[in-house]
Amino acid sequence: MKIISYNLNGIRAATTKGFINWLEEVSPDVICIQETKAQLDQMPTFELNSIGYDCYYFSAKKKGYSGVAILTKIKPDNVVYGMGIEKYDNEGRMIRADYGDLSIISVYHPSGTSGDERQAFKMQWLLDFKNYIKELSKTREKLIICGDYNICHREIDIHDPKGNAKNSGFLPEEREWIDGFINSGYIDSFRYIYPQVKDKYSWWSYRFNSRANNKGWRIDYCMVSDNMKDSILNADILNNAYHSDHCPIELTII
Repeated sequence: MKIISYNLNGIRAATTKGFINWLEEVSPDVICIQETKAQLDQMPTFELNSIGYDCYYFSAKKKGYSGVAILTKIKPDNVVYGMGIEKYDNEGRMIRADYGDLSIISVYHPSGTSGDERQAFKMQWLLDFKNYIKELSKTREKLIICGDYNICHREIDIHDPKGNAKNSGFLPEEREWIDGFINSGYIDSFRYIYPQVKDKYSWWSYRFNSRANNKGWRIDYCMVSDNMKDSILNADILNNAYHSDHCPIELTII
């Protein structure tokens, strides 16, 4: 099974940049989308259906904001929309599809870059999300949690660790959360395959010609539960896709 995770920073904008043609060519079995920034009637569902994807969307109540989706060529047994926590579900941050004993999650962690209030919201989300996943794993033991985590884990994951040491997304408490999450039973699939690879990022600021200069951050992950370690065949970052300020990440399991 080939799984892709992609923060599109607006599915409508990405569609005008050739996203659907790219998706047809790359042809993953499942693609987890973050930041759809669209309501149900604004989604390119007909075009996605026409290339073989069933579409499951979970949009934010606020128009043009957040939102996640799972597009899949394999019919899921069950789809769960949200976490059952209203303040997060109103922002459209998580959707889950179950395939037999495997669950695939598309998640969009909050950003804290707009100020102290949203940073506090982000830290509370991280605590609540970890607790939610801990509870979920009691009944859904095989989890693949794909998405934009809005956190760089280690210095190797960011172009300028010293310059960003006090910036949201690379704060010590955020990095400690990633440590704790992985240690609770998950594998960062890209680092599992490429433990020492540098200069591979999944997001670049639109400012300062950052992408052309590869001044990026690796903030997108496909986390895989430890009990699926032997199923990880490959993981990669697809730097040659240009539909967003992020690029897609890929996981192949057997």
